Amino acid sequence: MHQTSSKVPTHKTRILVSACLLGQAVRYDGRYASRGHKQLLEWQAVGRVVTLCPEMAAGLPVPRPPAEIHQGQVLSDQGENLTDTFDRGAEIALQLCQNKKITLAILKENSPSCGSSFIYDGQFSGTKVRGAGKVTELLRNHGITVFSEEQIEEACCYLETTA
Repeated sequence: MHQTSSKVPTHKTRILVSACLLGQAVRYDGRYASRGHKQLLEWQAVGRVVTLCPEMAAGLPVPRPPAEIHQGQVLSDQGENLTDTFDRGAEIALQLCQNKKITLAILKENSPSCGSSFIYDGQFSGTKVRGAGKVTELLRNHGITVFSEEQIEEACCYLETTA
């Protein structure tokens, strides 16, 4: 008789992950944020990870000017209003989650798209403030749980209780 390990769920929750956290050079400065946390790489190896850079998906180039949220608007350091583009990236992320039935995301902290607890203050001063990026806000408003790369342990606990 075939036995199934109780540690391997029959339904594996897929996870949306910021592309820059898995070594893709898609950040505004043309770099990546990480080559991948061990847990993210393990999830990726078993096909649970769906990667996305919402800013690139919305049409922004790499590299691109830095952008920060100021009074609800996303502005580049050159004063260009990028709010519509960042909102489009958030919509693309939401559609991807809905199409693939993704209920969990691990996104890049401090980003005007992906920040989940902190973003920059909108003054290009390097100061972080409590807040969330455009993607995080939209996903959370649609019931998708968002963690940052600094909360992977919490994400693991979440998966254990929902899988």
